[in-house]
Amino acid sequence: MRKNTLHNIINGAVKFMEEDFLEHKELFERLGNKQSPHTLFIGCSDSRVVPNLITNTLPGELFVVRNIGNIVPHYRISKEFLATTSAIEYAINILKIKNIIICGHSNCGGCASLYEDEKKLNLVPAVKRWLDLISDIKDEVLKYKNLDNAKRAWITERLNVINSLENLKTFPFVKDLIKSGDLKVYGWHYVIETGELYDYCEDSKSFKLLEKSIDYDKIYNEIFTDF
Repeated sequence: MRKNTLHNIINGAVKFMEEDFLEHKELFERLGNKQSPHTLFIGCSDSRVVPNLITNTLPGELFVVRNIGNIVPHYRISKEFLATTSAIEYAINILKIKNIIICGHSNCGGCASLYEDEKKLNLVPAVKRWLDLISDIKDEVLKYKNLDNAKRAWITERLNVINSLENLKTFPFVKDLIKSGDLKVYGWHYVIETGELYDYCEDSKSFKLLEKSIDYDKIYNEIFTDF
């Protein structure tokens, strides 16, 4: 792994301007005044999760929301500043996106923090409060006895994805679009160390390894018809 320094970041930015931008110059010119993403990607802030990399997408295709633990809160109208909720609202009602992917991942620090010592969590009170949104998952997982840390993490991460999927459906406009067939929603679990992506199947209540199939090709072609 290369040493990460501000110097490398600056050099990378210069390389983008001088080389990488030119490779996609026409694309960026088209995107200059308008974006028309087809998919809302809700992922974790974790530095190891790179949405465009793991989906092999170009600039302009994904509208990305990231937070600690890839959490979608239950829908509510509030005087608070609702970052994730407002991004979902904007993506659907303004950008008219056709798909939503909620992507959790292995070795998630946010999910692991649910089980941290209270004193440690008190050092990050905003994070502690944010994780209250998924405290019920912790209670559910602790019902399973004799789980080692790896199994506990795996179950927590996947239940978190399912919980966010359920919360997403509490958004009235999301629920209506799913019902009409104008919006597709997916829950993924990304295994960083192997590169595997698992998709949650609501019918079987299980995660299945993503693979190229007729159904996925059809969805892909429909997405790019108007893009």
